[in-house]
Amino acid sequence: MAHLHDVGRFTTPPDLSNMEAYAREAFATIPEELRQHLGDVVVQVEDFPDDETLEEMDCETPFDLLGLYRGVDLAHKSAQDMPEDIDTVHLYRRPILDYWCESGEDLVDVVRHVLIHEIGHHLGLSDDDMERIEASA
Repeated sequence: MAHLHDVGRFTTPPDLSNMEAYAREAFATIPEELRQHLGDVVVQVEDFPDDETLEEMDCETPFDLLGLYRGVDLAHKSAQDMPEDIDTVHLYRRPILDYWCESGEDLVDVVRHVLIHEIGHHLGLSDDDMERIEASA
């Protein structure tokens, strides 16, 4: 199996299953400082956000959104929450690939950055807090 960082060898863009593998690798490296605040979180990779999400997030194009954390924020979580209310981080493959091509960064690093920022926003962290956490990891 090729190492996940060997994305330069692709002759076609990474597909959903490739992106899911990158997301698992990236999620495993999320700093404990963030991870300790997470309960059950599912990472779901999709090509694009659905129309409802695009409208809700006020996006001009489907490429505007790289990821989105869906769940009950920590301030509103309670013991009465139903088990099926599992938080989900949505990663959007095509916008992430678009960003990756423009940035020239390692694809796993891009996925990790999106994950950290979505989780951080969910936890109410500022961009400065997240940059500090990312830099120290």
